[in-house]
Amino acid sequence: MPTSPHRAAHLPAVHLRPPRNWVNDPNGLVFHDGHYHVFFQYNPYGPQHKHVHWGHFRSPDLINWEPLPVALAPTPGGYDADGCYSGNAISVDGRLVAFYSAHRDDRWWQPVTTAESHDNGSTWTKRPHLLIPEPPTDTTMYRDPYVWRQDGRWRMLVGSALEDGRGAAQLYESADLEHWAYRGPFHSSDAAVDGGPVGWECPQYAPFGDRGVLIVSDWTPQGGPSHTTVHIGREHNGTFTPSAQPQPLDHGPDFYAPALLKAPGDVPGEDRWLMWGWSWEARDDAWAHEDGWAGVLTLPREVSLNADGTLAQRPARELLALRGARVLHRAGHAKASEPVELGQVGTAFDLTAALIPDTTGTSGLRLITSADGSEYLDISLDPAAGHLVVDRTHASHDPRARGGSFTAPCPAAANPGAEVELRVIVDRSIAEVYVADEQALTLRFYPRADGPWRLEARTTGAGRSEFAVEAWDLSPEGARHEALSAGSGQGQEA
Repeated sequence: MPTSPHRAAHLPAVHLRPPRNWVNDPNGLVFHDGHYHVFFQYNPYGPQHKHVHWGHFRSPDLINWEPLPVALAPTPGGYDADGCYSGNAISVDGRLVAFYSAHRDDRWWQPVTTAESHDNGSTWTKRPHLLIPEPPTDTTMYRDPYVWRQDGRWRMLVGSALEDGRGAAQLYESADLEHWAYRGPFHSSDAAVDGGPVGWECPQYAPFGDRGVLIVSDWTPQGGPSHTTVHIGREHNGTFTPSAQPQPLDHGPDFYAPALLKAPGDVPGEDRWLMWGWSWEARDDAWAHEDGWAGVLTLPREVSLNADGTLAQRPARELLALRGARVLHRAGHAKASEPVELGQVGTAFDLTAALIPDTTGTSGLRLITSADGSEYLDISLDPAAGHLVVDRTHASHDPRARGGSFTAPCPAAANPGAEVELRVIVDRSIAEVYVADEQALTLRFYPRADGPWRLEARTTGAGRSEFAVEAWDLSPEGARHEALSAGSGQGQEA
């Protein structure tokens, strides 16, 4: 049945997800036979984390998405009877091979297994026996394989927790995808301290020449999914050594379990990696249940390494094709006593801003979502702290929505007269904010008022802030969010 207008008020228009039910981790990102394939954790029966299947979309261009039948479903009584959990996929010899975590409630670890498709992902056949049935010794958590090819061999990382409370990514290697040799921990966290034990979920690895990027999602026994961390360094003989302290991958509160995809080479010599993440709900579960859906995948991002060894993120270049009419184009200055009305925007828009903040206060943009101005999301620069600040304290009058203020590093804001570039993509209930194609901050918010939505430029300082802002409505025509069937393409065991 179609989604009602009430339930669709916060349902993103261009972010990838079905119109109903639960989604979480992106899985199996792969380019195969001219299409990008995105799989994801999916409950076809409701908006709760249960009955985990692999949902499936594909696209020739990252804009137009075609829903395919559910790829993997739990086999009653089988090794994945209680869920086909996270993993990834590869394209090899004309077929797709999915590696995933086989979940059963009666064991603490999730063995690695596979399924294959020979018809471009429409139907799948599971292997009859587990690929890696047992975890290494001295582990207390084990799940989420990630497979890639490097230096003529297949490699696999599996997320884990060690008995001493550290998180670790376990390394395996294979010549034929069938026989895997355990090499030991690829990398592990520091010894558990005041925060207690931690496990690493969804390890991802991208080599950039002689350097590498290891991304892990931190999980704790007390709180479950926590945050995502990036480690940058070099590998030698199966051991990864960071060259700097680990850093948050995304500085927002609602980003987890990202997955990487090596994109096909459009530009000679370019190492182009794409990344999707899961943005969970920032509202009460009862509200999500009432609406009939929960969770969304972020828009695809390009990730790259800067010359100084830091990670850069920006929206995938293809997303410019989602821009529709330009609805706003303003430049000028704002004072504390004179905020500037910039104009109206739709509930899904793509914005670029060049800001020169007033160094005596905070300066930025306010997205006002209610006619009386009492509901708003603030995106501002704090020169004193050298931070970008995104504050959703007043973003919803509904007490079931979470509030809070969140920051990302922005050293340029502390330099008097320096221009700071922002890219902000808002899609009804999700905001993805980028600072100068470097740092990213993702959060969810749930305006209660009907709008119209409008933007202001503001400052709290004694002087004035400069701004130049453009915004385009996002066109949802390219993003197809049709329902996925749980009754086909379920991946039967061979």
